[in-house]
Amino acid sequence: MKLILALAALALPAAALAQAAPAPAAPAAPAAPAAPSLDTPIEALIANEKTKAVLDARIPGLTSHPMLDQFKAMSLKQLAPMAGGQLTDAMLEGVAADLAAGK
Repeated sequence: MKLILALAALALPAAALAQAAPAPAAPAAPAAPAAPSLDTPIEALIANEKTKAVLDARIPGLTSHPMLDQFKAMSLKQLAPMAGGQLTDAMLEGVAADLAAGK
């Protein structure tokens, strides 16, 4: 009987340690994508039906421009200084307002 009690006493600390171990952390939820803006790459704006419609309405010809492959990785803010005045402040402000409104 003493042997059984001694074995039970030895097993008890191990069981207590096993219960004291912290539970594994739950995986973090994926971060929500950033809202589209003038800093979003043009290719990402074109990939979304709503934001492509904003570009088509506010900057006609941009999404079908023959050199789109050359600048699609850029944002509108990055492209504007290189566009030779074809991307006006008024156009960019209109796009920014529509994107912020979720149009």
